[in-house]
Amino acid sequence: MSKQKVTVLSGAGISAESGIKTFRDADGLWEGHDVMEVASPEGWYKNPALVLDFYNQRRRQLKEVVPNTAHKAVAALEAVYDVNVVTQNVDDLHERGGSNQIIHLHGELVKSRSTQNENLVYDCFGDINLGDKCELGSQLRPHIVWFGEAVPLLQVAAQKVYDSDIIIIIGTSMQVYPAAGLVGLAQDHAKIFYIDPKPHINYELERSGNLEVIKENATSGMDYLLNKLTK
Repeated sequence: MSKQKVTVLSGAGISAESGIKTFRDADGLWEGHDVMEVASPEGWYKNPALVLDFYNQRRRQLKEVVPNTAHKAVAALEAVYDVNVVTQNVDDLHERGGSNQIIHLHGELVKSRSTQNENLVYDCFGDINLGDKCELGSQLRPHIVWFGEAVPLLQVAAQKVYDSDIIIIIGTSMQVYPAAGLVGLAQDHAKIFYIDPKPHINYELERSGNLEVIKENATSGMDYLLNKLTK
């Protein structure tokens, strides 16, 4: 008998408990920078050195943090279910937490890519510097989906949600589209669990007749849900 399919939609809140700062603070700044300076094609063309340094610092920070119990609980579901993680996070904590099928909607901090051919992607665990080039001779950039750029894996993620028997939403505000709209593709039979201490019930969630809201943070919420789904 085939396993039930689970899709986990995760965001910054699950990594925050490992010590990674959420994408931007209430003042709209990300680590003291205007987001458009460091997360847009325009910012890259204007000052690539600043952008490279920004992501180099994020990559170094990543080495100082470890997956928390929520990441590990998501991975533990694989013992019972066919689990896909669709994350807005660019860190590798789901991978290090033990999950095997992960779709990074917004790119990956531990990869670089060619500025000439976006399909040339390389593992990258150290710094990227000006002058570091791909095999075609063009400058390497962070493998991050910036504002104004297409989200290439969105259709793949959409299919995973549509195919799901269970959907778990964790650590995401459900306010940033297109990711927030993915849950609207769930079929009527799919059970939806939404873990958030301050849940935002968007239009897509309001329409679901199979929604359970768990008003907890990521670690305690996933601990509860792991017990519920695997007992």
